[in-house]
Parts: sequence; C-alpha cells; structure tokens
Amino acid sequence: MAMNILAFAISAILSFRIATAAPVVSTALVSNILGAKVLTEKSFSLQKRYGDKFVNDVFKDNILLTLAYMDGKVTKAADINWEAIEKSQEFKLTLKPGEVFTFHEDVLPSYQGKTIKSTNAHFNAQDGFKFSGLYFGDGVCHLASLIYWAAIDAGLEAQRPASHDFMPIAEVPKEYGVSIYYMPGSRDANAHQNLYVTNNKDKDIRFVFNYDGDNLKVQITE
Repeated sequence: MAMNILAFAISAILSFRIATAAPVVSTALVSNILGAKVLTEKSFSLQKRYGDKFVNDVFKDNILLTLAYMDGKVTKAADINWEAIEKSQEFKLTLKPGEVFTFHEDVLPSYQGKTIKSTNAHFNAQDGFKFSGLYFGDGVCHLASLIYWAAIDAGLEAQRPASHDFMPIAEVPKEYGVSIYYMPGSRDANAHQNLYVTNNKDKDIRFVFNYDGDNLKVQITE
C-alpha cells in the first residue's frame, strides 16, 4: 500500500511538471519523497580555486579526477579521459554505519581495523594527476575541506589532524581547511595529513557530488 502511495505521489509530481512546464523538481524534494533526509548541502565554484587560470584549471581537474577515482569511474591513469572527467556529472559515495571515509589508506592507529573507504587515489603523476608548478595533485585539499565542512554540518564524526592554515581555501571558512598529503613510505606523515569521516549514524549515509560545469555541490543524506 505504501509503495502504491509513493508511486502515485511521484507520478503526480512528474505529470504536473509536464502539464505545466514547471521547473525541474529539486533533488532535495525528490530525496524527501523517496524517504531520504538531507542533512546538509555545501558547494563552491571550480572557477574560483586559484587566481591564475592555468593553476585554477589544474586544481579543478585534480578535484574532478579524485571524485572519479572515488566513484570508480577511473581506476588507473590509463582510464583517464579528460573530456569525460570535465563534463557535468554526478559522483556518489555511501558509508554504512561505522564505516570511515579517508582520502588515502594510511590512517592513524585509532582507525586501523575499521572498514575504510578511500578515494582510491594517491594524487601523483602515476595516477594521472596534474602538476600546478608546485605539486602534483594540487587542489585535492580544497575537495577535502569541502567534505569536512559538510560532514561537520551534517553531524558526522570528522577529524582532520592537519589544518590548511598556511593558505586560505576560497569559499570555505578557514576553520574547515584540511591538508592532504601522500608520499609512499611516509606512513606516519601521510596518516597525519588525511581526512577521517565516520558514519556515526544507525543508517547508511550518502555523499552525492554534483558538478554542473561551474560549481561542485556535495549533499549528504541519510
């Protein structure tokens, strides 16, 4: 009976939209109809990561490539198709209760033995990340900061051992800046420059990232 009511409600909304040429139904509204609760939504522009256009584009591409690795759309450098990565699209990550999201697999002792989901990337040339003139993978800290900001606002357990105080991150409050680092063989340094987000809820948590060609939005739902 409940499923019949749900199907009728969705059908009614879609029929109304077609009949009246109404705007597209929002993701939040559809999510609520389907039973998902939106905990938070944060966004920033991928056109405003850095003042220099070349460097900004490196940041943008490295952010999108990280999401592609996380989502499984890319598993190795040979998979990279920049035209596909740079197009408007959606990326998803689900954490079951107790699972932890990190940016890479080198974790602090308190997280060892827990179920870890990482980005599956190491932000280096071997993984196909771009070079800003200073670092390979430059821009990844911006993505980590956006996720940390959203996670804290959503009431998730989140830890960032190293802040990004040495440089501001545009459109993200300073207190949410995260420093990410990975160097093979530097396990302790890597673990202290990682991000840890734990699903402390009693149900699945979903991170949905939407890139519209200009802005990157993350929505956390349960």
